[in-house]
Amino acid sequence: MEGLVTKSTGSWYQVKTPDERWFDCRIKGKFRIKGITTTNPIAVGDTVDFELEPEQGTGVITNLHPRKNYIIRKSINLSRQAQILAANLDQAFLIVTLASPRTSLGFIDRFLVTAEAYDIPASLVFNKLDLFSDEGLEILGDYQKIYTQIGYPCYEVSALAGTNVEQVAEAIKGKVTLFAGHSGVGKSSLINALVPDLGLRTSQISEWHDKGTHTTTFAEMFELPHGGYIIDTPGIRELGVIDIEKNELSHFFPEMRSRLNQCRFNSCRHINEPGCAIIRAVENGEIELSRYESYLSIYHGYDTRA
Repeated sequence: MEGLVTKSTGSWYQVKTPDERWFDCRIKGKFRIKGITTTNPIAVGDTVDFELEPEQGTGVITNLHPRKNYIIRKSINLSRQAQILAANLDQAFLIVTLASPRTSLGFIDRFLVTAEAYDIPASLVFNKLDLFSDEGLEILGDYQKIYTQIGYPCYEVSALAGTNVEQVAEAIKGKVTLFAGHSGVGKSSLINALVPDLGLRTSQISEWHDKGTHTTTFAEMFELPHGGYIIDTPGIRELGVIDIEKNELSHFFPEMRSRLNQCRFNSCRHINEPGCAIIRAVENGEIELSRYESYLSIYHGYDTRA
């Protein structure tokens, strides 16, 4: 039988068949994918073949269909291993909050670089608009300017108040969209606003450390009423970039990519070389300093926390 993986709980996978039946399936023995070393060989969004176990009502996954794409992140504690967040995506949305909890520019940039590396179009959704002061709105405008001018769509929403939620609904219609972000940024609240019948559990921000608690424990796919799917993922506290060679990193910054052939040296690292078009663009204000600092941080492998 063939089906779509709609939920992953680590050792078990919920698989939906084309005739709208769901089966809990497991992997038999060691299931490895050639060329990919991850903590989860099967991910939400995968199409698989499975066999039913006699008298059990459960299934055993026997084959993984070729993926259109996938998005991956470094495991938190195992620096050499990685976790596939989801597969076969049309786009990825990073849910961002400027406070309670704060999403740093560095975290945003690492997410966007990862999406670029796996050829997945990305957008930013700035949530909790109802909490913004006038000063906060100015900062929000500065953030949006950084990303809209290099081609990333940005949305301002309040999931709780319903502000501009219809803009996000229109953007995800008929597509498979990954929702990601820190715990507490309102992913579940936004999904509830988009698909009210789901009634996903949400939680409050901890006043002690200003970080959200994990209400989404495992990745799960939800069908949209007007076509398409949302894939909700557990909150990401830190994001390590993986499988990107240093000499290729600049290719995943769109504003750098367009200038690479202008550097004096083909092997330019864009750090301290003479005649570097990237450094010149930063000095002239054509590339945002925060983006260049993110490039340096990733290049040198600095701390990957938020």
